[in-house]
Amino acid sequence: MTLQVDQIAVVYKHVITAVQGVTLSVSKKQIVALLGTNGAGKTTTLRAISGFLGIDDARVTEGAISFDGTRLDNCPPHEIAARGVVLVPEREKVFPNLTVGENLTAPVSSLGLEVAFHFFPRLAELRHRTSGLLSGGERQMLAIASALVCGPKLLLIDELSLGLAPVIVDDLTRRLAAIRNELGTAILLVEQSAAVALQLCDYAYVMENGRIVLDGDRERLKGHQDVQEFYLGQAKGERRSYRDVKQYRRSRRWYG
Repeated sequence: MTLQVDQIAVVYKHVITAVQGVTLSVSKKQIVALLGTNGAGKTTTLRAISGFLGIDDARVTEGAISFDGTRLDNCPPHEIAARGVVLVPEREKVFPNLTVGENLTAPVSSLGLEVAFHFFPRLAELRHRTSGLLSGGERQMLAIASALVCGPKLLLIDELSLGLAPVIVDDLTRRLAAIRNELGTAILLVEQSAAVALQLCDYAYVMENGRIVLDGDRERLKGHQDVQEFYLGQAKGERRSYRDVKQYRRSRRWYG
């Protein structure tokens, strides 16, 4: 099982290029992270892979996306999901007017509940609760479980940690690792927090302004000076934010 994204460009409303020349891959049982600040092009890349570009009047205009040797670029979402590539979106994660159990049986039969409750036993306790009343962490669990019951070969997860407490994020990362280890499911994770992503992933790509500017395995990126300074907030032994560092210093060093 391999996802291959090869030099894709994504254009919105026929005029605005949001992603240009992006190449990445995800192999069987691999967890890959796509890092970058807000607006870097991470979510656009994920929507291009999952087929959800159409809702934003966007299209892959160059390059190719393939999964297990089959082209996916500009295919509708239901066809891509049927091939085993399933998205956990950043927005509208669940059906708020349905119960937890109804959310989990909406995409497939109730047979998938056993898998969902195995990895997220809290959801079994909440199965009759209306989903709109769940906490943010519980909604994220339900969104991942709803994707999981579809039997994906590759999970696409957009902003795992956004708006969640660190203790909840730590729990979710452990459960994602268990899903990979027990089911062999590959994961492509879009994440603003490099600390979260580099705790979980095997390999990562860093995006800036719609392009991949850096990639490598987890240890390489953890040790890279720019990642430490601008994404992990470490410089000369002190915590600092990349927002406090002048942009020109970052752009001069990316390829160094």
